[in-house]
Amino acid sequence: MTTISFPDHRSLDFIGLGRLCIDLNANEIHRPMEDTVTFTKYVGGSPANITIAMAKLGLRTGFIGRVSDDAHGRFITRYLQDAGIDTTHVIVDRSGSVTGLTFTEIKSPTDCSILMYRDNVADLKLEPGDVSEDYIQSARALLISGTALAKSPSREAAFKAMELAIRHGVVIVFDIDYRPYTWTSADEIGTYYRLAAEKSDIIMGGREEFDLIEALDGPLMQDDEATAKQWFKHRAKLVVVKRGGDGSTAFSADGQKHIGAVFPAQVVKTFGAGDSFAGAFIYGLMQGWSIDRCQRFGSASASIVVSSHSCSDAMPTASQIQERIDRFVQQGI
Repeated sequence: MTTISFPDHRSLDFIGLGRLCIDLNANEIHRPMEDTVTFTKYVGGSPANITIAMAKLGLRTGFIGRVSDDAHGRFITRYLQDAGIDTTHVIVDRSGSVTGLTFTEIKSPTDCSILMYRDNVADLKLEPGDVSEDYIQSARALLISGTALAKSPSREAAFKAMELAIRHGVVIVFDIDYRPYTWTSADEIGTYYRLAAEKSDIIMGGREEFDLIEALDGPLMQDDEATAKQWFKHRAKLVVVKRGGDGSTAFSADGQKHIGAVFPAQVVKTFGAGDSFAGAFIYGLMQGWSIDRCQRFGSASASIVVSSHSCSDAMPTASQIQERIDRFVQQGI
């Protein structure tokens, strides 16, 4: 059985790096965005959500990122602090940047979309000088989100963090987290995602996200097992292909394939499921659990978050996840 070996005796369990933004989730659900009048504000951004999930699960967490020098930036920083996340490396950007905004449309439980405003955003102003070697080596795991690679200087900051993590034995988790905004070409996307994946111990993404990397190789195979084998030639020990409502498949470097179940849920919206799954899954790995147990824990967490209006606020505790698992265990899940 493949296990991920996380270093011991570190002051932090987990550091997230990258996007810190505001989610504005539609209050008037089951209608298109143009007919939506009011929204509720939450902290958002995949790396932020995953880090919040880990903090809710009781891990010692920190974050590396930049926020705008305004009320939105202060809202994000205060939220992270209230969640118990170390913000000593969340920097206030003084360049006149703004906070990224994500408006969400909830037309039905299965028909959801997002509209992102990503011009001159603070999170992409993260600089290599913002990344401290001492801070990186204080962690057991580092999460890199693919959106941090979309533009310089954030791109170089992310790669510096990865190199420092490798130097100090910090496990690197790469969440592909593709968002079309800010990227300039398919070749650029594939190139930088590939460079990041080659440095990562754990790679997580949807089938379409892995296709963005493999498009550089010619006609798409869309073969999950072949995808995993490609990254096992580099540093990867675990590749997780997420398929939303169809669950996930995890491939380990020892040749094992693990198919995750999906828990029943009263779905309000689809977004947030991947982040809640990732947070709970990584938490399980850090507890030394089997991959099957990690998938079950992640799927149960996802079923809780998709049943809620929010993403970050809805991230469950370990006892809430276990309660969900116990409730459905007799159904064979």
